[in-house]
Amino acid sequence: MDCTITSSTAATKQSRRLGMTLVEMMIATGVGSIVLAALMALTFFSARSFAAVANYVDLDARSRNALDKMSQEIRQTDGLAANGYSTTQLIFTGTDPANSNTYTLTFTYDPAGKILTRSKGSESQVLLTQCDDLKWYMFQRNMTNGTDEPIPTADVSTCKLIQLTWICSRNIFGKAANTESVQSAEIVIRKK
Repeated sequence: MDCTITSSTAATKQSRRLGMTLVEMMIATGVGSIVLAALMALTFFSARSFAAVANYVDLDARSRNALDKMSQEIRQTDGLAANGYSTTQLIFTGTDPANSNTYTLTFTYDPAGKILTRSKGSESQVLLTQCDDLKWYMFQRNMTNGTDEPIPTADVSTCKLIQLTWICSRNIFGKAANTESVQSAEIVIRKK
């Protein structure tokens, strides 16, 4: 018996070995889809994380700059004006050492617009945007018995210390994320 295989039979067997079956194609497609979905999820998560870090760094820098400016200017004032304290506004009076002119320094918080604005004379400057909450408190410089806690006051004439606290946040891709910057400080009015 002759064991030679005709060339057409050999070509048919070889072409069957080169092709993929339907089952193999479905498995390859399924594995590829899972890998692609995992890669897309990782990319989205990474982009969101990088945006959160960038927002946090930016918010922190802006908050620190605003706090530095407020601290420097409040310390140099003569004190709070007679009507200078409310939940949304602080008004200080001061004397310019260069020319002995008096000035008014005002910090105004707009809760609806989430903006903190500084005004001195005719100039105005936005210090904070996207400020969700801002509170300030008045204290006397005198300490309570045996502690270093200042005494709260409601009288602007006895106010020697202002405490500021605020929270700023942003949204990432339209969703609130953990990108808050919380600042708190106690500022002593030096000339009082």
